[in-house]
Amino acid sequence: MGDYEYSALILVVVGAIVVFILVLLASVVVPQRSEYIVQRLGKYSRTLGAGFHILIPVLDRIAYRRSLKEEVMDIPEQLCITRDNVSIGIDGVIYIQVVDSRLSAYGIVNYRIAANQLAQTSLRSAIGKIVLDKTFEERENINQQVVMAVDEASQNWGVKVLRYEIKDIRPPVSVMEAMERQMKAERDKRAEIAISEGDRQARINRAEGMRQEAIAISEGEKQKRINEAEGRAREIQLVAEATAQGVRAVAESLSLEGGMAAANLRVAEKYVTEFGNLAKEGNTMIIPSNMSDMASMVATAMEVVSKSRNFSG
Repeated sequence: MGDYEYSALILVVVGAIVVFILVLLASVVVPQRSEYIVQRLGKYSRTLGAGFHILIPVLDRIAYRRSLKEEVMDIPEQLCITRDNVSIGIDGVIYIQVVDSRLSAYGIVNYRIAANQLAQTSLRSAIGKIVLDKTFEERENINQQVVMAVDEASQNWGVKVLRYEIKDIRPPVSVMEAMERQMKAERDKRAEIAISEGDRQARINRAEGMRQEAIAISEGEKQKRINEAEGRAREIQLVAEATAQGVRAVAESLSLEGGMAAANLRVAEKYVTEFGNLAKEGNTMIIPSNMSDMASMVATAMEVVSKSRNFSG
């Protein structure tokens, strides 16, 4: 191989190496969910999406790299003054996403700093419209106000504000102590109300129980008297029926043969017996002045019995 051929081979190899280097320098690979902004001689040329691309060396260059993923930025703590002139420290986080790489590159110098600053000013404005007691319960409303304010301004930046969240609210120590005392007083108040309501309900229950007990006792007493009256009436009825049956039996016996003689004997026996009992009960011996009075009394009793039999017959 001559010197000429050797020199030509060297030139070819060098040329290939130069071309490879130029291609290597001019090629670019864009990751997924990313976009690159290409400028040609300092002027916007095009936006590269995910994949492999070839640029013109020297003329083209990548000026900006943008991620299309959602970004999270911390909003540092700042002092905000409420409507009732109380200073509180609030920090939070903001979630943003680039939706237009070209606007995010040429619409503003630094969209992250801009979104951060605008979120802080919007938060101070929202806090200044409410009193301290409302800041804790109005967190969701405050978050929405900040999102609306920042999102409205960021439309010209090619950025979308997804959400804003307050991380912490720190009132001054003196305010915290006052709030704790207020909460303790409120808890004590609720406890006293609960105790009084319980005592009131207990008194009502006891009174209702006593009322029902009195009603039950009176109903029982009423039923007892009714039962006793019915028992006495039944007793009188039974005694009367038994007496009537006895009288009818006596009358029937008197109408039989020998009935009057038996009645005379029975009356005489009862007279003697009762007279004997009367003598036993006292210290004085009682003797009838006329012994014939016994026969007279028996005759009188039998006359009554006879009249009764005739009346019943």
